[in-house]
Parts: sequence; C-alpha cells; structure tokens
Amino acid sequence: MSTDRQQKIKSFIIPNVFSIATMAITRYFINDGAGQLIASEFIIIPMVMGIICAWFWKDMELVWAQRILYSSLNLFITIGLSYLFLKEGVICLVIVSPVILIFVLIGVSIGRIMFRKINNTLNVSIISILLFVFIMDAISKHTYENEVSDTIIINAPPGKIWKNVVAFEKIKQENQFWLFKMGLPSPIQTTVDGYYNGAGRKCIFSNGYVFGERISTYEPGKNLVFDIIDQPRDPEIMNHLDLLRGQFLLKDNGNGTTTLTGNSWYKLYVFPTWYYDIWAQSIVRNVHIRVMDHIKEISEHDK
Repeated sequence: MSTDRQQKIKSFIIPNVFSIATMAITRYFINDGAGQLIASEFIIIPMVMGIICAWFWKDMELVWAQRILYSSLNLFITIGLSYLFLKEGVICLVIVSPVILIFVLIGVSIGRIMFRKINNTLNVSIISILLFVFIMDAISKHTYENEVSDTIIINAPPGKIWKNVVAFEKIKQENQFWLFKMGLPSPIQTTVDGYYNGAGRKCIFSNGYVFGERISTYEPGKNLVFDIIDQPRDPEIMNHLDLLRGQFLLKDNGNGTTTLTGNSWYKLYVFPTWYYDIWAQSIVRNVHIRVMDHIKEISEHDK
C-alpha cells in the first residue's frame, strides 16, 4: 500500500475517532448524558478534525476540490458514527451537517498554514487556544429560552372557535413542512379532561408521541394558557428542545371574524443559538401553522 493511500485512510479514521470520543466524554462525563450540545462540539471539534486531516494530507498534492470531497466524506462518517453510537436522530444530523462541514474546512485551511512550514510555537499556540476555548465552553452554564408568536384571521366569532382551540379532532391534512415529511413529529390531535382552569390536556403528535399539558389560564372566548408538564424524549430535535408553555389568544374583530394568536415558549439545549434557534423557530412556527390552519378550517365549516 502506498504512503499516500495510508495517509488518506488515516485521515478518515483518526479525526472521527477523536470527534466521537470527545463528544462522548462531553456528553456522559460533563453533561451527565443530557441532550445538551455545546457550541464547541460544532465549532472546535470540527476545526480540530480539519487540522488532523491537514496533517495527514500535508505531503500529498491535493487540490481544493479534493480537500472538500475528502472533508465531506469525513462528515458522512461522523454522521454515521453519531447515529450509531451517540443515538442522534437523522433530522438532527441533517440540520447540524452544514455547520460541521464549514468548520472542518476552516480547520483544514488552518492546518495547511500550520504545517506548510513547521513552527512549533505557532502550532502549540493554536491547539492550546482551541483546547482552552473548548474546556471553558464545556464547563460553562448554557441556558436559552425564546418565544414564537403567529396570528391568523378566522371567519367566525370567538364563541364558535373556542371549543376547537381547547381541543380538536384528528388533523387529516397532509403535512406541508418538509421536516414533518422527513419524519419530524407533527401535531395531529388535542384532547382535554375538562373545560376549566387546571384541567389536563394532551397534544398528540405523529409517531405516537404525547405532550402532557395542564391548563393554567382558562378565559372562554379569550385566552387559553397551558403548561407542558410531560414531553417525549424523541431523538429528533425534541431531545434538544423543551416546549415550556403554549397560549391561544382570541380577539373579536367586531365584523364576524376573529384574530387567533398562538404563542409558544421553549428552551433550547443546542448551541450556538444563532444557528440552531433559526431551526427551532421554524419548527415551532410550523407546529403553530398546522394547528391554527386546522382550527380555522373546522371553525369556518362548523355548522
């Protein structure tokens, strides 16, 4: 076997052993097996993977197209190992892939500079800085909460809509959101134990997932607030995002129509939030749209 071939094989094995081992240590020894994923796992680890690759490629005459191709292959290996050993969901891995690939390529670029001319002081400094940032990020407390709000106009008065807001029969419309089509759990029905403050409520999602809720504010025709008291630990997204509270506000427009506003509060456990909250907002918003469109349809056609 040629030296180049040996180095190429090592560039696929060593970086992935490093990444999976580091993520496993972070998850099970620092975060106690929780679903939280820190920013460094998507920034520092991929950069170090890229630097390791650059070390094995330093004596190979590779053009950038080859570096991108080999980095992409490394990404697919990382995704497969994360699915098998870290039990990450497919959709979650699809979401994180662009970030990982970008920072692997950044690491490859840094590595080319580091190893073009051996400079031990420079190389040790770069690795030390990356290690310091990773450790500080790993031991720091991470908290992030946000709210998503959506509105819709329904051609019916609040009194006619209210019962469908509190509980509704199974949604029959096909999913339009592409992540729902890929298998992300989507809302299909809501049931309630009673129409009063403190009553139990259940939001049933596809795949048999049930969110246990308790009504905390019950103002007929105006305001429904419910706290999420139990939710499934789905490997897709939900393992990294907690829904905290939901609300439906009804405003009588005085012309036979009602403005329905849906609010949701959630806590995100995946960082950096500047990237992952875009996805979280999109998912929560599409849950709103699916439920509120259904409420609109059955309220406007309810005789």
